[in-house]
Amino acid sequence: MKIYAFVGPSGTGKSYRAQWVARENNLECIIDDGLLIKNNKVLAGKSAKKEASKIASVKRAVFTDLEHREEVKEAIKRECVNGLLILGTSDDMVEKIANALELPPIEKKIYIEDVATEKEIEKAKYMRKELGKHVIPVPTVEVKNQFSGYFLNPLKVFKSKNKDSETFEAEKTIVRPTFSYLGEYTISESVVNAIIYHVGETVKGVQRMQKIRNKNTKDGVKITIELIVCYGIPIQEIMQELAQKVKAEVEKVTALNIIELNIIAKGIFMA
Repeated sequence: MKIYAFVGPSGTGKSYRAQWVARENNLECIIDDGLLIKNNKVLAGKSAKKEASKIASVKRAVFTDLEHREEVKEAIKRECVNGLLILGTSDDMVEKIANALELPPIEKKIYIEDVATEKEIEKAKYMRKELGKHVIPVPTVEVKNQFSGYFLNPLKVFKSKNKDSETFEAEKTIVRPTFSYLGEYTISESVVNAIIYHVGETVKGVQRMQKIRNKNTKDGVKITIELIVCYGIPIQEIMQELAQKVKAEVEKVTALNIIELNIIAKGIFMA
């Protein structure tokens, strides 16, 4: 297995350029902040950017947790990875990651200064320090379940060496981790319920919402809706439309990831 490292201080744009660096060096996978990534997909791991503090984030990134470490090691074996790019803030960090995952010695180290200009690095530092923005080198859909309740912004990047070379397209995600905020925010159950009640008023055939229960977990929210439907409209159509609208609106307004949605018709209203 060919192992390369991509090294640079925190917030200098490594994750932003990781896919391009891997592609230029014929490396199929990336290790970045606790995630094993291949072809814009997360194969295994948990993002360090989800942690509540910077210390916990660093521990996650260097795989100090046994279960996390074994999950990624197993995925590397299962995928028969031939080339891997490890991202880290220092030579010592990438060596620690390679040792933790029992990888072969690092053959080559690429530094952020090798692939980015001083101006580009300064811009990346501003985005990190002043705006608290972190980049994850995969599409938003790939990390949505790990960041329930976080506001994620998709980013599409087009890059080529010159006008005659092939254009490289990559999708990334911008997130503001908990530790980058001055405080934390929460979304109460009553807010989610209010959104669902409002959606119910727009669905033809819903006479009234009888009861709503929602439970927020680290992976997302579980919602159960009990309702009374109007006689004369197919119940399945009512429930399908309600489910689609509830999922779309709750996820759009709150950024919560709905992992379970149960809708139960408890009665029929005869006009």
